[in-house]
Amino acid sequence: MPDKIQPKVLVAIVLVLFAWSSAFTAIRAVGPHFDPGALALARQTVAVPLLALFMIGTKWVKPTAREWVLLTIFGLTWFSMYIVALNTAEQTLDAGTASFIVNIGPLLIAIGAGLFLGEGLPPKLVTGALVALGGVGVIAWATAQSDHLDIVGVGWALLAMLGYTIGVLTQKPTLRRLPSAQVTLIGATIAWFPLAFWAPTAVSNLAVAPAEAWWGVIWLGAIPTALGFGLWGYALKRMPAGRLGVTTYLVPPLVIIESAILLGEYPHPLAIVGGALALGGVALARRA
Repeated sequence: MPDKIQPKVLVAIVLVLFAWSSAFTAIRAVGPHFDPGALALARQTVAVPLLALFMIGTKWVKPTAREWVLLTIFGLTWFSMYIVALNTAEQTLDAGTASFIVNIGPLLIAIGAGLFLGEGLPPKLVTGALVALGGVGVIAWATAQSDHLDIVGVGWALLAMLGYTIGVLTQKPTLRRLPSAQVTLIGATIAWFPLAFWAPTAVSNLAVAPAEAWWGVIWLGAIPTALGFGLWGYALKRMPAGRLGVTTYLVPPLVIIESAILLGEYPHPLAIVGGALALGGVALARRA
């Protein structure tokens, strides 16, 4: 029987789910006004100072050389690779379909935790992986049948999923000794530097973007990034990576509801079937 989740951790998880689900809808809404890399830079520029606020009252712990390597990989894969890839994916994928693909990540996290963090690799995990892979195949086929979606977008979403997976697996070991707020702040700050490549484009995009796009960027930086990632680090420090990761498969249903209400868009029916199949594979794997 798994240990009961502490009430504060449960609240953090619920807030993370709503924060991250809103990101898919917000990216889809403001995406037409920004280059994917420029949007990622603008989002991080808002987020980093806010993440620094989480350090108030927290003692700084000097990372070891190994921890710096893990922190660098964590920052580059989750705050840079993941966000740029997701922004690019949502240029052609609706928010719901993108969220279905990205949230197969917990399955890879479970496999990675089994291989590298000693959490085991039981048969149900392998079976779940195959079911989830079949779901991705259905999503890819569905997007190929649509005039509004691009199979390349599926590829970008898969790349985002990979960034998410690597990010969690490299973040978790650093939380054994370092404060979660410090880990998140360092990762986000490291990610800002490669994203600075898009600074001229970001300035140009912001100069002509409407006010609602500006507010969208502020939302992405403040809520999904600063609040969402900050609380994720808090929860991840207090429970296993695989167990926490599975909670995020509740994100896609929230995204579909939000995008339907706010954007009036719906995934291709077969994409919903594929998404349900993929998340079913994740659920099966986590029963292992």
